[in-house]
Amino acid sequence: MRVLVAPDSFKGSLTAAEAAGAMARGLRSVFPEAEILEIPVADGGEGTVAAMLAATGGTPRRARVRGPLGDPVEAVWGVLGDGRTAVIEAAAASGLGLVPEARRDPRMASTFGTGELVKAALDAGFRRILLGLGGTGANDGGAGCARALGVRFLDAEGRAVPEGGVPLARLARVETSGLDPRLREAEILVASDVDSPLCGPRGATAVFGPQKGLAPEDLPELDAALGNLARIVSRDTGRDVATHPGAGAAGGLGAALLWFTPAMIRPGVEVLLEAAAFEARLQGVDLVVTGEGRTDAQTSLGKAPLGVAAAARRRRIPVVCLSGGLGEGSEGLLAFGVTALASVPPGPMDLAACMADAAPLLEAAARRAARLVRLGMALGIG
Repeated sequence: MRVLVAPDSFKGSLTAAEAAGAMARGLRSVFPEAEILEIPVADGGEGTVAAMLAATGGTPRRARVRGPLGDPVEAVWGVLGDGRTAVIEAAAASGLGLVPEARRDPRMASTFGTGELVKAALDAGFRRILLGLGGTGANDGGAGCARALGVRFLDAEGRAVPEGGVPLARLARVETSGLDPRLREAEILVASDVDSPLCGPRGATAVFGPQKGLAPEDLPELDAALGNLARIVSRDTGRDVATHPGAGAAGGLGAALLWFTPAMIRPGVEVLLEAAAFEARLQGVDLVVTGEGRTDAQTSLGKAPLGVAAAARRRRIPVVCLSGGLGEGSEGLLAFGVTALASVPPGPMDLAACMADAAPLLEAAARRAARLVRLGMALGIG
């Protein structure tokens, strides 16, 4: 028997690699003779670099960059196992988790550090870059990232507009003459699980601003500032990307990458499964086990378990999804290739306790699932 274990991270408790290890241990306790392949996956958000390095046998690198509020942070990026592709996640430099809750201010936070990570990859000689969006604490339309790459954002008097999203209301002109010329040689694949436009009721501010700590009364001002950014940059570059799917990802970082780099935005899990040669590694597999911290209706919109299930479905391989919690709409995954869904906790539990004991709970859940699979085999079902 050959089993492929391919979970996303269980946010706040287990990395994708740790989750894969726990699942594998539970499966081996029931199927000691099985060959179990562990392929951590991600969809572009926090944990993308770790998952991709683990999945491809890559190597981590580090860079000291500017955090969301300007404080220096040590950010991890990496080189995939192919030796020619750099992988970056915006959350490592511009993530919400890098800022203490009392200091969070998405109105003034910046993605400058993400641009510095792109520069670090270019400095190291890489011209193929996978960039995962998601988990940022900024809502600056990617202006900070673009600044780090050489773009100038000026007001009507020719002065540099300050960092952050709100000051973009004063933007009057964009200069791209200083843009890093190495970007013209680069292939940048942007992995995003969000198809939001930059502005409006489905845009970066309205949908994701509250998750980053924005008060309801702050939303119109910041959305208007990003609207001004869209007008000025579209005018000065001749590129109108504000309504492009994914432009609103990571507080509008998707838009900046489309404006100023040769980036292509694609569903995150598709990009990352391709990089991990996931389809090829399904050869000869009898069962796939995936999972995430919470499975609900959003999972069916492009989260990692959906991509894993879709790939397995093309080969008619059954898929079990083990999740920290099953929310409304989770059964929608059954239409996309998931054969069975199961919750990790064996019964009602406090969330803090679940997160503290996530690894043994996930191992036990995998063991229960494996016993049901063995029962089906004994009955000749499937």
